[in-house]
Amino acid sequence: MRAYLTLIPIIFLVIFGSSCRKNFEYAPSSGNLSFSKDTVYLDTVFTNIGSSTYSLKVYNETRDDILIPSITLANGENSGYRLNVDGAAGKSFKNIPLFAKDSLFIFIEVTQNITAQQNSLLYTDAILFDSGIDLQEIPLITLIKDAVFIFPTTLANNAKEQVSIGLDDSGNAIFVNGTSLKEEQLHFTNEKPYVIYGYASVPSNKELIIDAGARVHFHKNAGLIVQNKASLKINGVLSQDEELLEGEVIFEGDRLESEFENIPGQWGSIRFKKGSTNNLVNYTTIKNATNGIYVEGELESLNNQLQINNTHIYNSSNINLWSKTATISSKNIVLGNAGNTSLLCSFGGKYTFIHGTIANYWTQGFREGYALKITNEKDLISSEFSNCIIDGNKNNEITIEHREDTSFQISFTNCIIRTNITNAENPFLDFSNEDYYTNIYKNEDANFTEPSKNIFTLKNTSFAIDKGNVEKANLAPLDIKGTNRLSLPEIGAFEFFEIE
Repeated sequence: MRAYLTLIPIIFLVIFGSSCRKNFEYAPSSGNLSFSKDTVYLDTVFTNIGSSTYSLKVYNETRDDILIPSITLANGENSGYRLNVDGAAGKSFKNIPLFAKDSLFIFIEVTQNITAQQNSLLYTDAILFDSGIDLQEIPLITLIKDAVFIFPTTLANNAKEQVSIGLDDSGNAIFVNGTSLKEEQLHFTNEKPYVIYGYASVPSNKELIIDAGARVHFHKNAGLIVQNKASLKINGVLSQDEELLEGEVIFEGDRLESEFENIPGQWGSIRFKKGSTNNLVNYTTIKNATNGIYVEGELESLNNQLQINNTHIYNSSNINLWSKTATISSKNIVLGNAGNTSLLCSFGGKYTFIHGTIANYWTQGFREGYALKITNEKDLISSEFSNCIIDGNKNNEITIEHREDTSFQISFTNCIIRTNITNAENPFLDFSNEDYYTNIYKNEDANFTEPSKNIFTLKNTSFAIDKGNVEKANLAPLDIKGTNRLSLPEIGAFEFFEIE
């Protein structure tokens, strides 16, 4: 019994001694660290806008606990990069312990400005581990782009200018921070990107012109609004390079990092208020908004409110194209995936869609809406869909709600429609009713290339091939890619093109 008790202090000393060595005895670092990356590429950011956070993992693959004498940025305290090493923020760190066969995380961000003479700058630095013969380094690389920034106007009392963007359900005006564009701001060129904070407002009796190839970016909850008696002209043209899209105008969020490329709801909307007129949108992509375009009109003036041609709108968290008692004419439009409805024509109005691809294959959560929804709480003067695809990943992608005390005119010609509606009590959903429907192809396979990723070109097995109405095709003789469609046109915005 006595011998057993004498072992206890010895065991305690062994354990305690081992613990002391683990916590306080480190071998010097000898330049044998390993890393999860040999270079850290931080995606493109705008000047003076902070990046996302990127990570680097540092490994000690030896059997010794080591002490890294220093972790620093090569450009020191003047660097635009910022580090967080094992939970501590800074730009220089001393004597960092790293246990045997263990690792630590370094998180990296960058904010940097460039001079007015530069459109872009490849900004570099490096993380240095130790020094002298044991020095190891990991390069950091970021492309910094200059931009034209449009901020909410600060008034004399230091408050922000308020811009009305519409009415709430009770008829009260909704105001947000913004700015009325000045005369010198009413022409967006393609020389530099534009970054908008808050809502930029096109004033009454003014016109905003946007050149081919322009890039417009919106901060969170920001947008563009075209006021009563104002106009918007987006003069995009057909691009020759399908990756660069050098002729197209693109509206998207202001986060350029790759992980934000397909995140819906990053910004607000492009809004056309009652009384805006002669608006043109051509060869444009609008993506990742809350509502891509919202158009509000009035029955008393339904002429020439919005022409929208050769345009993609997709990945809106709510609705891609929302019209309320408006007038819209469209050729070659692609309305892709949306969190609610892809095309909503509400409260009547006047609509013409020729060679449209109206689809909704939303996969980012539950969706109540449709590819196409039409309602007429007010008079629907006309609603024409010719050579259009109305499709999606639900059994029914169309709904029509008719109020009997209002005018209601619809016409569908040579359209593919995804629907499970049969023996409809609503005559406007009776697809055999020739007063409203001609050559309707129910539930035929459009066979898009990759609809979940908003790629709505046609595969060679698509039912849409050669099924279009030639007379209607003559109204839009070229498809959205500039391909002639006058002989045996396809249904939808795209002609099928066999790649050899």
